Amino acid sequence: MVFSDVVEVIKNLSTDEKPEIQLLLQQYLREERRDEMQANFAIAQAEQQNGELTFSSDINELRQLIED
Repeated sequence: MVFSDVVEVIKNLSTDEKPEIQLLLQQYLREERRDEMQANFAIAQAEQQNGELTFSSDINELRQLIED
């Protein structure tokens, strides 16, 4: 099924079913974002354990780190 088929099926849903689809999509998006954040956290933890992260409170040093 291609995207346009999905759109057409959604268009043909009842007025009561469309908000349910909307809620499901919002939930799926939240879950995907949560999974992405969890994966990024695991990567950051591994980088920290390997000594690959640099921390600083000096704004100029932070700017230099971003440029590198």
